[in-house]
Amino acid sequence: MSRLEVRGLVKRFGGLLATDHVSLTLEPGEIHAVIGPNGAGKTTLINQLSGDLLPDEGRIVFEGRDLTREPPHVRALAGLGRSYQITSVFPEFTVLQNVVLAVQSHAGHSFRFWRPVLDEEALVRPAHEALAQVDMDALAARRVGTLSHGQRRQLEIAMTLATGAKLLLLDEPMAGMSHVESEAVVELLRKLKGRYTVLLVEHDMDAVFALADRITVLVYGQPIASGTPDEIRASREVREAYLGEQEEPV
Repeated sequence: MSRLEVRGLVKRFGGLLATDHVSLTLEPGEIHAVIGPNGAGKTTLINQLSGDLLPDEGRIVFEGRDLTREPPHVRALAGLGRSYQITSVFPEFTVLQNVVLAVQSHAGHSFRFWRPVLDEEALVRPAHEALAQVDMDALAARRVGTLSHGQRRQLEIAMTLATGAKLLLLDEPMAGMSHVESEAVVELLRKLKGRYTVLLVEHDMDAVFALADRITVLVYGQPIASGTPDEIRASREVREAYLGEQEEPV
């Protein structure tokens, strides 16, 4: 069974067709990248998958379950985890506290401020496990406000993993990063590959071609091609519509 099936997704904003009958399938453990020029509908697509927007037409089926009309929290409980273009962490808290709060929220624990959450093994253990997966356990006691932009992105991925996500919706995780920071995130996603299914929206073509098993290209809200990195690289239509604007990926 496919992890995610998107069938004929349509989203209109007045006269603008932001997603135009988008269909794609994600298999367990694969990284599927969605690329395209600015305004192509990539973030609108990911917003519909996460439940932040409801489609006007089409279906979203996750592990055989139709989630098309379900709100974000139901999708999160089902195993869809989302990271945003802008980091959403608590800078005044420590790295560990941020991840514990993600675990606590997902598990449905009430916010018991009179009982220190860091004393609760059921919350702290999965938080440490998630931090270990992104190589940040050594920074557990660091205040998030002292982290670099790249480290905050890695923390956000850890928070998503800590909620038990099976599919990660990553919206431009390398935006605003230095070359060194981007390389660290590419290496992290390479480590997670096979264990998690990832839908990756990203402008960094080097990262996309290094990581993706399959790539879908959106132009004006419509998929113009979907295939392996080699197939996308060789497509004249894709090069004319999008890749021709970029440097040749290595």
